[in-house]
Amino acid sequence: MIKVLIERVIAEGLEQPYEEAARKVIQQAIQSPGFISGESFRDLERPNQRIVMVTWQNRHSWERWEHSQARFDSISAFAPMLEKEERITLLEPL
Repeated sequence: MIKVLIERVIAEGLEQPYEEAARKVIQQAIQSPGFISGESFRDLERPNQRIVMVTWQNRHSWERWEHSQARFDSISAFAPMLEKEERITLLEPL
């Protein structure tokens, strides 16, 4: 099992459209083999910063989703709303 930490910074004023688009990404991810769970968080100190924590069965499952056309299409919907490119960190339990 792995966790994928995704950090995004939303352009000011675009938080609501981002949230709608991000929900669609999670709906797509749920259908991908190996998806276990996902949570989204807003930074209390920086309200336009979002953290997404997704659990996958293994790295292969994540990489299949990461490079899928479905993810590309979903991410393309909100990429213009980001101040900078998303940052992805892969984590494994100790």
